[in-house]
Amino acid sequence: MNNTFTKGFSLIEVLITLVLICIGVLGMVAMQGRTIQYTQDSVQRNTAAVLANDLIELMRAMPNGLPAASDFYKSKSEDFPTATDDECQASPSTAEKQLACWAKKLDLSLPDASSLANEMYVCRSKTENSCTGDGSAVEIQIAWRVKKGECMEANLATDADKTICHYRLRSQI
Repeated sequence: MNNTFTKGFSLIEVLITLVLICIGVLGMVAMQGRTIQYTQDSVQRNTAAVLANDLIELMRAMPNGLPAASDFYKSKSEDFPTATDDECQASPSTAEKQLACWAKKLDLSLPDASSLANEMYVCRSKTENSCTGDGSAVEIQIAWRVKKGECMEANLATDADKTICHYRLRSQI
């Protein structure tokens, strides 16, 4: 074979290999970025699940008026009751103060939860996502704020605020 036709051929092979490696590395970096985003969403959803379960257990421990009426219930239009840090140190004796202390814990655990009280509720429900005041299930919805596009909810409406994530729990008391 004539050497004049093969001069520089190895250099082209090296350059093509370098381009392919760079594309692979960029793909790995993009995957790592998405992994971090999914991990953050998982941590926040896990926190919301733990908090919702905590509230269900508080309700079971203080069943006064359940399921018909309870100071644990909160509609979307209401704010959470308030409690001081001192009131939350010991276990509060009323359902309203228990809910207030739980809301403080919620605010400390999830981003911007305190400003989203109108997205959260605790109510009796016959069907999912409807606070009818009857039925035997208690439904809890928790909300928190994320950066736009970071909420991994599959059922977000097209006109929904994509910076607010929700976690909903339905349970029999």
